Amino acid sequence: MERLLLGELMKWREKTDRKPLILRGARQVGKTWLLKEFGRKCFRDVCYINFEQQTLLAHLFETTLSPHDIIEQLSVYNGRKISASDTLIIFDEVQEMPRALTSLKYFAEEAPEYAVCCAGSLLGVALHEGTSFPVGKVDFLDLYPLSFREFLLADGEEMLVDYILKGNRNLDVFAEKLTACLKRYMVVGGMPAAVMKWGETHDFFEVDSVQRQLLSAYENDFSKHAPRQLVEKIRYVWDSIPSQLAKENRKFVYGLVREGARAREYEDALMWLSDAGEIVRSYNVSKPDVPLKAYADLKIFKVFLLDIGLLRCLSGLSPKVVLEGSRIFEEFKGALTEQFVCQELMALPHLQANYYWTSSATAEVDFLITDGLNVYPLECKAGATMNAKSLRLYRDRYAPALAIRASLLPYERNGEARLLNIPLYMLFALEKEIVERGGA
Repeated sequence: MERLLLGELMKWREKTDRKPLILRGARQVGKTWLLKEFGRKCFRDVCYINFEQQTLLAHLFETTLSPHDIIEQLSVYNGRKISASDTLIIFDEVQEMPRALTSLKYFAEEAPEYAVCCAGSLLGVALHEGTSFPVGKVDFLDLYPLSFREFLLADGEEMLVDYILKGNRNLDVFAEKLTACLKRYMVVGGMPAAVMKWGETHDFFEVDSVQRQLLSAYENDFSKHAPRQLVEKIRYVWDSIPSQLAKENRKFVYGLVREGARAREYEDALMWLSDAGEIVRSYNVSKPDVPLKAYADLKIFKVFLLDIGLLRCLSGLSPKVVLEGSRIFEEFKGALTEQFVCQELMALPHLQANYYWTSSATAEVDFLITDGLNVYPLECKAGATMNAKSLRLYRDRYAPALAIRASLLPYERNGEARLLNIPLYMLFALEKEIVERGGA
């Protein structure tokens, strides 16, 4: 499968001011595979160290932080000389070796010619617990489950993706095909193991089995890695996510976690899941101005899962229900749509989108997007109808440079009204719409 972040890794390699790189992401999103693929494609050799497995290396980092001493000993350990120009050094599960993290500072200062990449599934958790970190001495990239664009590429639709990215907007002839692909993605999601199983079998129930195994692995992580006093609370929060998103107002409600629950009791559990990359929080903004972060109410938020396929599986929805539709399913279809949009927006590197807007009454705009200069409201709907009263209220009140409606309606851009209708299956081209075509 193709991961678009590979291109960013290639750019990192060519940077003149390159620092050691940390690839962040939840477990099972493909960090190790991507770094090894990067090494295979762009270097003559790879020195791969997994700190969960190679505990013997603890002594090396305990005795020295000198990059040249580390390189010399790793060369002996690896059985091959490490070359500054031709070898990629991969430190995997680096949070298990805090001294290896500390050594990155010295690689940046004393040996920047070496290409060092690190990955850590629970790195965010480790840092939150106080692991020392070389602030300002590393570069970061974030890896998420496969986006819909990457899913299309994995499904053999390279020409269709290229056609859209080249600026072609008359997609009527492809709308049925793209809608079918979108429904498949809502079932399969973007976890690499699930996408690979789909590619091998084209059997949704085989995919469902893989997703159940992934969910079990995450739940086992709670017991294995979380503080004992948090494990039960993390499970309650995790299990409540489908019911949180099933509400018409998807604001996170502690009472749905457990009767009588209070924020102070469960905030640490939410933080652990967020640090592990397993949930995404979207914060309420009452004043949509830049920077959005300054106007976010950190006490009012929505919680999304890291992957739409896992959300469907955790919710117990049969693949058949998603593909064929059902009246019983209508309420949760909006939740799956918001989850999909959340993931698609996270995959756009130059836009920030983990915010939403509510008025003092009942109006709500699902997402606020910013490029650092402007704020763009986005309202999403599951089907081909678009009664966006909240978006109209927002536009009347704030006159944004561009308002966005995402549904299954055809693409339409009204420059005079500063309104963009974009099909859900075209959201991977949204950054192009905003950046290249301008806000208006």
